[in-house]
Amino acid sequence: MKTNFTVLSLFLLTIGFSQNEITKRKAFTLEIVADTEHNYEMDVKETPYFVKEKALQIYPSETLLIQTEIKADTIYSMKIVDKITIPEQTISIKLSLNAEDRSNVVTSLVIKNPFSKKLFYNAMIYSPISQKWEKTNIIPIAPKLMSIETWPYSIITIVLDNWSLE
Repeated sequence: MKTNFTVLSLFLLTIGFSQNEITKRKAFTLEIVADTEHNYEMDVKETPYFVKEKALQIYPSETLLIQTEIKADTIYSMKIVDKITIPEQTISIKLSLNAEDRSNVVTSLVIKNPFSKKLFYNAMIYSPISQKWEKTNIIPIAPKLMSIETWPYSIITIVLDNWSLE
């Protein structure tokens, strides 16, 4: 009887946590200021948040919660969740674009590090002006703090990958 209860409890816990996971973003139309005179618009199809294992793609106006699994001080796995159930293992990310003044556009990326170690990652950006992927420099995030990266122009999307802890 005890074994049945344990198995049932584990099954219900698995279902509960998996319902919190979100694998794909819903389709939407992205409309941003490209420069002082032009706008940029694209239809973003329903796509996975992770373009490959632990490589996250994010668009302006998205706020994502990434629940991680840590094994041997390494980020072993990542998944998008709709609410924080394990705060000490959930990275919060927000990409926003401020274009109230078209001549002073700012894109910002805010990431909260829940870990007791520095969080490192790489970033590739795609802007409406360059129309190509470009590597950008990122500052590691100190333990239990957040970082704000900013760019003085519009960004269509960012891919974050090579996550690590030190």
